Amino acid sequence: MVARLNLALVEQRLKTLYVGRNLRYYATTVSTQDAAREEAERGAPDGTAVLAEEQTAGRGRLGRSWVSPAGKNLYLTLVMRPPARRLRVLSIVSPLAIAEALEEAAGLSSRIKWPNDVVVGGRKIAGILIETDLAGDAVKHALVGMGLNVNFDVETQPEIADIATSVQRELGRDASREELLAALLNAFEARYAEALEGDVPFRAWRSRLETLGRRVQATLGDRVEEGIAEDVDAEGNLLIRRDDGSLATVEAGDVTLRA
Repeated sequence: MVARLNLALVEQRLKTLYVGRNLRYYATTVSTQDAAREEAERGAPDGTAVLAEEQTAGRGRLGRSWVSPAGKNLYLTLVMRPPARRLRVLSIVSPLAIAEALEEAAGLSSRIKWPNDVVVGGRKIAGILIETDLAGDAVKHALVGMGLNVNFDVETQPEIADIATSVQRELGRDASREELLAALLNAFEARYAEALEGDVPFRAWRSRLETLGRRVQATLGDRVEEGIAEDVDAEGNLLIRRDDGSLATVEAGDVTLRA
């Protein structure tokens, strides 16, 4: 029997004005990103949440697949319609909201691996995929996909067992997906509202970056940059000090922490 989310319990704990208030729930879907895109194209309101118990072809950043067993984790995509000038804040708000939800609902301390993976003890516990549809310079919608490993035994998946973790693994017991989901939606709306007005979420996000001060290799397509991750700029780009002393600005990519 696959465990199903108690949506009434989630609603009881929601403090949001709009994020998660329009909720679409699937027992199984190919990907919450695909389902959310359909909702967005039909005019779904800002903050619509698309949830699934299982994804048959969940995906992460850079075309990677996302392991999505049924009834264990949280697979969620938010339909957001930010002003174009604040589009980049979504990649800051999303991991920050997950980290704060983990603290509030599970008592877990986490860090962020640039640009937006959430890690506990160096192992990935959550990932984010943001896809945007533009009309000229305007944002038609942004799809904020979030996958959070909750009651998932990562040891059953050899391909990720050495690099991933879950709330269950860290606590030694199952956790409430409902409490985590509500805490995540509450934190997301609060931090998003702050981000539309100022840089408070940016500072909180930066303070959690485990990447800073470390030697890294950043890869995007054919471009590879290596050096010390010195800082991030106001847009969230990673600033890498190369060995020759010059500074590289990396907007996106796959970052590996080097020894």
